[in-house]
Amino acid sequence: MVLHTSPFSSAFLRFLHSLSWGLIFPCFWLFDRLLASFLATTYEKRQHSEDPCYSRALCILISTPLYLALVVATLPFAFLGFLLWAPLQAVRRPYIYSEWGRADKNRAEQGNAGTTINDWKASGKSFCFCSANVCLLPDSLARFNNLSDTQGRAKEVGKRISNGASRPQIKIYIDSPTNTSISAVSFTSLVSPQGGGEVPNKVASVAGGVRSMSLTEYKHESNGEAEKEPEESSSSNLQGLEQENTPLNEPDSASGVQISISAPVPSNEQEPEDGQTPNDKLKEGDSGSLDSRTASRDSLVKFHISDSNAVNNKLVYRASMIKKASVRKRRHADDCFDHEISAFFPANLDFLCLQEVFDKRAAEKLKNQLHHYFQHVIYDVGCYAWKGCGPFKFLNSGLLLASRYPILDASYRCFPNGRGEDALAAKGALFVKVHVGSTPQDQRIVGYISCTHLHASAADCVVRCEQLDLLVVWQSEFIKSTSRPAGADSPEDMVAFNVICGDLNFDNCSSEDKLEQQHSLFTRYKDPCRVGPGEDKPWVVGTLLDSSGLYNEEVSSPENLQKIMENEEGRKEYLVYPTNKNHGSNRKGRKIPLKGSGRRIDYILYTEEGLQPEWKVDIEEFSFITQLAGLTDHLPVSMRLTVSTGEEEP
Repeated sequence: MVLHTSPFSSAFLRFLHSLSWGLIFPCFWLFDRLLASFLATTYEKRQHSEDPCYSRALCILISTPLYLALVVATLPFAFLGFLLWAPLQAVRRPYIYSEWGRADKNRAEQGNAGTTINDWKASGKSFCFCSANVCLLPDSLARFNNLSDTQGRAKEVGKRISNGASRPQIKIYIDSPTNTSISAVSFTSLVSPQGGGEVPNKVASVAGGVRSMSLTEYKHESNGEAEKEPEESSSSNLQGLEQENTPLNEPDSASGVQISISAPVPSNEQEPEDGQTPNDKLKEGDSGSLDSRTASRDSLVKFHISDSNAVNNKLVYRASMIKKASVRKRRHADDCFDHEISAFFPANLDFLCLQEVFDKRAAEKLKNQLHHYFQHVIYDVGCYAWKGCGPFKFLNSGLLLASRYPILDASYRCFPNGRGEDALAAKGALFVKVHVGSTPQDQRIVGYISCTHLHASAADCVVRCEQLDLLVVWQSEFIKSTSRPAGADSPEDMVAFNVICGDLNFDNCSSEDKLEQQHSLFTRYKDPCRVGPGEDKPWVVGTLLDSSGLYNEEVSSPENLQKIMENEEGRKEYLVYPTNKNHGSNRKGRKIPLKGSGRRIDYILYTEEGLQPEWKVDIEEFSFITQLAGLTDHLPVSMRLTVSTGEEEP
């Protein structure tokens, strides 16, 4: 299948489309600004209340006639543009594929589809997925969710995702005194990718037991040489760290702890900082964009720039076992994977699925920022006007998918049963096939990812169930139609994973969502957060934030939002809870406690069906992410899968 790199097949059609949109855009922009002038966010209201010279009524009184006059003046041109634009949508392609083409050794190593299965058959291959609803609507519509400045937010969202995923990944291997096996705890540091020099792969072995492990600094010179500086402490017996090249699967018998640091090369093509928008203003010391000089106090690994050696651009790493409990929740007895509420996107993120990227200009800005880390991006997904599915479509599907691995095939399908305001957007599902490896016989190893956004109205549960039915059928058809490369003699591809990501617009605790909770989708796909219909695991938190509190100081930065989400009482104030779980009293006057931890409507599901018979898929970690604090009303979620072939290590 040929991936579509432009929305139209010929330069002439692209010219006509650009001309038509050029005629429409001035009227569209002025009308959007007119509506936005009547809708102020809580952040703007707070700013205006502090300005004694500001009068909102006076501003509206002056701006409204001006905007109306300009809208009327540009309306004839917009009408002519619409007459040209609407018919063109019948031949418009359903998505745009963008590839960042600069050769990069590090990108080749991390996203190289040529990696053979021999490189990961023993311990398995790890793949990290993330899903987020970023609410990039036209500015006037975004204000209904208490968000503004869609263009500025798009750029900041892309920057935070790229910076967060570019951080080094830290793994600590602890030799338990009560267990002869090595248990691996994977977590991520807060190192800014904008520091100079490449962070090499290192293994540090710590002599002694876990109790003797404490804060130790590592300074890394830009020329690649490292030196160690043990930090003295009066409260514990400190041991120095000795750097070794001991492989992680062969720990030193004299070592109790091993630390592995691996990091992708940061992009040198970062755009210069622009003025911050109201949604991304952080206090000094916050690290949402990874631009601050101090890292999160609750992190395991902290990043500092040495003021006295700024010319040498030293990186300082601090590894602390003491603060581990405050960052990562250890797995429960019934869980076989780690879970956490993280202030940063996971390091070495492989696949990103976004929803509500409706604004076309914002999609371009977001795509450009994501290309600093992801080589492959599919955006502007969907259809417009009367093409395909149901009533006239003013907005596309809002779906965007970014990948570090090559994309082989992609397909978009539009839900035909949208109702109400949802029918004005081309909501549907994007199906993607990625190339993640190959066998020594050149048989391809692939993975399948589905990105979707279901119907939003809470009362239309039947509509969502119908869309879930279509999602399962379409996914099966896509896999069947792309199961082998072009050519009659080509063997079928080997499937490593099959994952669904998206905003499903129902949770697993509301009584109103019982129909969706019992859908057959959950018999084929596994939800890592779910015990069963109507019950989530105790560590799960909701992903839908109360939009009225987005700019409160307690949740205005990634670090602050992380702390609130880790506190049960804090969650009750800033998360949206199921409608049947509100505070109330029973007949005896006793207060009914809240059940669950908010509405979790953002999902990452996986299945083992259709994979190779002896292959096994295990979850390594699951995270709720707060790095987009102030930029969206959803919490992103991420999941790291490990795919193993089932063969024992020699």
